[in-house]
Amino acid sequence: MPIPEDVTGEEIDKDVRQELQSLPKTLADDVARNLVMVARLLDEDPEGAYGYSRVALRLASRVAAVREAAGFAAYANQKYNEALAEFRAAKRMTGNIDLWPVMADCERGLGRPEKALDMAGAPEVHKLDKAGQVEMRLVAAGARRDMEQLDAAIVTLQSPELAANSVQPWTARLRYAYADALLAAGRESEAREWFAKAVEADRDGSTDASDRLAELDGVEFVDVMTDDESDTDDVSDGGDSSEEEKKD
Repeated sequence: MPIPEDVTGEEIDKDVRQELQSLPKTLADDVARNLVMVARLLDEDPEGAYGYSRVALRLASRVAAVREAAGFAAYANQKYNEALAEFRAAKRMTGNIDLWPVMADCERGLGRPEKALDMAGAPEVHKLDKAGQVEMRLVAAGARRDMEQLDAAIVTLQSPELAANSVQPWTARLRYAYADALLAAGRESEAREWFAKAVEADRDGSTDASDRLAELDGVEFVDVMTDDESDTDDVSDGGDSSEEEKKD
């Protein structure tokens, strides 16, 4: 697959670059450039990211960073079985448990919410950092909702992190998930309160909390013609009518 000339491979994290040092330099550079493309396209063009991840995987399947990137590319394309296999491989290679929440979410994607809940209660969760534990809580709540256990999903999300006033990278998503669960349970007034709190914390627009809040408030966004456009149409219509009258 073609790679833009401005992509050198130097853009990748130093830890990944260090992993690639086990490869011949030319090969390492090729793999690095493909990994850069995966990261660059993952959000805006998941299919393209997946294509580059497959190239990197073909070149260096024994590098954990490559397996992890392939996992995220597959995950972004809802290829959950494939993503889970890649995440498991990366975990075996490194012993790192950071991927535990996304592995559990793959189980949800495969229609196995019970397995995701089992993982949420596993000892590995205690080894996660705070961000990972919050992510695991979000996955567990999602699994409860998959099983139509709305009250349990709400309780799962109730935590010190949810109640905290400080804004962390996970705050907006946690508040949003809580608001969405409340709304699904028919607790609209509470849901509105938490969607508003999610908006306050969502500084980079990572959720559509503002749109959800507007919906609850009955605000509708519609396209309307400007007054100038309306006046132009009226003049045009009037001109055509006058011409027809003259012909008559």
